[in-house]
Amino acid sequence: MITTDFAPGSPCWLDLGAPDVEVATAFYRAVFGWQSEPHGGRDAGGYTLFRLDGKAVGAVGPLTEDGARSAWTLFFHTPDADAAAQAVERAGGAVRVAPVRVGSDDGRFAQLTDPQGAEFAVWEPAGYPGFEAADVPGTLVWTELYTTDPAAAQTFYTSVLGWSTQDMPLPGGGGTYTLLTPAGCSEERMHGGLMGVPADLLGPGGKPYWHPVFASRDCDATVGLTTGNGGTLSMGPETVEGVGRLAVCNDPSGAEFVVLAPEGQL
Repeated sequence: MITTDFAPGSPCWLDLGAPDVEVATAFYRAVFGWQSEPHGGRDAGGYTLFRLDGKAVGAVGPLTEDGARSAWTLFFHTPDADAAAQAVERAGGAVRVAPVRVGSDDGRFAQLTDPQGAEFAVWEPAGYPGFEAADVPGTLVWTELYTTDPAAAQTFYTSVLGWSTQDMPLPGGGGTYTLLTPAGCSEERMHGGLMGVPADLLGPGGKPYWHPVFASRDCDATVGLTTGNGGTLSMGPETVEGVGRLAVCNDPSGAEFVVLAPEGQL
């Protein structure tokens, strides 16, 4: 369960790097019914907030790193961005963007990479804690890492973010899925999972990556909106016992996300 009562290591924000912010904004407005507004009253085409029923649920901005492809970045809560960045380097990861302040008192973030190459970020809040809605249709409901070395990834994120982990077998002998929970939290606060995926199935360059899972009241209907507005379908929709009905999708620029109608609401 992802909440807005952020514990250290829990997901607290997400944003999309896009080659065309206005195209991406139009797509996600159509698919999830999000509203959008330029952050801080800036011009359209810059960093843009997404809202659902007036509550912030994420953002989109221009690609800022050389060679970057369009993708969602997941941010995890930290009380100290400098300490988190140092822990990443000690654990064999890399700091792509050193901790930097946002606005006058919003908070500080750092852009990071794990030893296998998956990119993520941390957020040290001040005046802006993070997203204002989660775990309801149209918002972040789960986070997921596809990695070439799940054992090493477990070691890294446990060291850096303090997560506790729990392995479970995938159906049909498909390997192991590792459930992730913020440090000191009960299993009710599980926020994501990681699984091993061969490099040749990871897309360009075989690079591990995180992707967001968005809740939906009707997975098939959301997939229809995705493909009807220029997105594509990579997998599904299919029903997974104990999870719900899900599909892996890509927006018009290729950024991957998952749509999930949780089992309890089917």
